[in-house]
Amino acid sequence: MDNNTTLSQIGNTPLVRLKQASELTNCNIYGKAEYFNPGESVKDRAALFIIENAIKLKKIKRGGTVVEGTAGNTGIGLAIVCKVYDLKLKVVIPVTQSKEKKDTLRSYGAELIEVDAVPYSNPNNYIKQSKKLAEDLESQNGVLWANQFDNLANTEAHIKTTATEIWTQTAGKVDGFICAVGTGGTLAGVSIGLKDKNKKIKIGLSDPMGSSLYSYIKTKKLENSGSSITEGIGTGRITKNFDKALVDFAFQTNDTEALNLVFDLIENQKIVLGGSSGINIAGAIKLAKEMGPGHNIVTILCDHGKRYASKIFNKDFLKSKNLPIPNWL
Repeated sequence: MDNNTTLSQIGNTPLVRLKQASELTNCNIYGKAEYFNPGESVKDRAALFIIENAIKLKKIKRGGTVVEGTAGNTGIGLAIVCKVYDLKLKVVIPVTQSKEKKDTLRSYGAELIEVDAVPYSNPNNYIKQSKKLAEDLESQNGVLWANQFDNLANTEAHIKTTATEIWTQTAGKVDGFICAVGTGGTLAGVSIGLKDKNKKIKIGLSDPMGSSLYSYIKTKKLENSGSSITEGIGTGRITKNFDKALVDFAFQTNDTEALNLVFDLIENQKIVLGGSSGINIAGAIKLAKEMGPGHNIVTILCDHGKRYASKIFNKDFLKSKNLPIPNWL
């Protein structure tokens, strides 16, 4: 596959009707199948816009170095885009992230710096370490800290692509959109893009346990409880991207609920997804119930489940976390 073809395949992903979720709610619930992107996740979109915007602004050129702190998927998207533009990539990643993600990053030529998983408030948090690394590096061709959490090219990617695609694919008959937040770019961009076309469209946040955003939407206080094995979603701060999001409803979902939906989807529609998609589908069901029968709700199917084989499809791991184990595992 040539380089131009690779980048042209980012976006324009299918919209899949989720049969069980739709039947349960008497609504039409659709998932945007982001695992069809070259890097097999929604994060390819932000990666493309971040790099192309930086090149346009002459912040970096061929031979330069990109640095990012990422739970994995943005790093994979960046690795694909960096390869096309002849850029080096250094990824600071929490050691807790799945082996599959790390192996994929290395296969695309990224250099990995693994660090302990600590909260954002800790100076050794992976995002803060990536910023410091970028500041310490020098290159005559430029060093870019991608800064996916606060780089508004992330939100712009979803205004211009994801929201537009959803509107077109539903022929403008979309009543609600919901997803979880990692950086906030997807929720912010899609909410802005869709409400620009129809202000009556309802936007929801689906938050995993351990994240503070559900509390923030409800009470304006950043408080959290519990924890989640899902990767790349949930946060304890308001990013510049999330700050742009136009949110009407917020729901919270635990891992048991999310994984049961992931396992059911494998059995009933033969679609294999990661845990964050389970959080999203659970949120879509809750939003549909809130809005009532007959509505069209869209969510994001973030990435492919093979990226989490060592966790959510590992009987020993699930048992150790007291999580549901499907009969077929």
